[in-house]
Amino acid sequence: MHTIGSDSRIHVRGSADRLAGPHAVILAGGRGVRLRPYTTCLPKPLVPIGDEHSILDIVLAQLAHHGFRSATLAIGHLGQLIRAYIGNGSRWGIEVDYSQEDTPLGTMGPLIGMLDRLPDEFLVMNGDILTDLDYGAVLGAQRASGAPLTVATYERSVKIDFGVLERDGDRIVGFTEKPTLGYSVSMGVYALSRTTLARYPEGEPLGFDQLVLDLLAAGTPPAVFPFSGYWLDIGRPDDYDRANQEFGAIKDELLPPVATPLSSTVAA
Repeated sequence: MHTIGSDSRIHVRGSADRLAGPHAVILAGGRGVRLRPYTTCLPKPLVPIGDEHSILDIVLAQLAHHGFRSATLAIGHLGQLIRAYIGNGSRWGIEVDYSQEDTPLGTMGPLIGMLDRLPDEFLVMNGDILTDLDYGAVLGAQRASGAPLTVATYERSVKIDFGVLERDGDRIVGFTEKPTLGYSVSMGVYALSRTTLARYPEGEPLGFDQLVLDLLAAGTPPAVFPFSGYWLDIGRPDDYDRANQEFGAIKDELLPPVATPLSSTVAA
């Protein structure tokens, strides 16, 4: 069994070497195509929010605040810049290592190659979201439910700018003028059990969508963790502009007190 460590070398590990305590995997390997030109020179998790912080700054501080002891950054596009900036994570009080993704593997695919060292339950999240979600509570809900997967969800409303017709064959049987439809959407934050991914082969793409469909087909539906606080997926230039406009007003909600740095033994 092998894993990719913080220095990118392959280390032989046994089951006794699995990480202990709350652990998060941050997906930070995407090219951020929708956020160009900002991501031409910077990976999306490092684009600045406000005058002093990147998205990863905020996420790592939040994870440490909510009791996470360690995190793995799954990196790819411009990953060397993330390594140089984040280092071992001691600045945020959390131990950080890295998994290099040379080929795009989707949302869940990168996890397969690191399963041997992950705890029985762990958090997975996109590296491009701003939220005041309690990540520890999501992981706690997963442990309590026994579900194979827990998805943090948010309610979104979509205004339809047309009159919507309800049909029965060639007849109109109902009409609603410009309705607003509500949907539960994934926030890009998940809690999983190792056994959920154990049957998938390493090195092959696996998306969140395929995993959910497989679980539904198997009669083992995922659980949900509804959330109604602040959440913004920074996927497009408009979203990024909004994040910078709103950051001054929500900074205190997003940024917890400064974490205590890791000891020199852990940080070494």
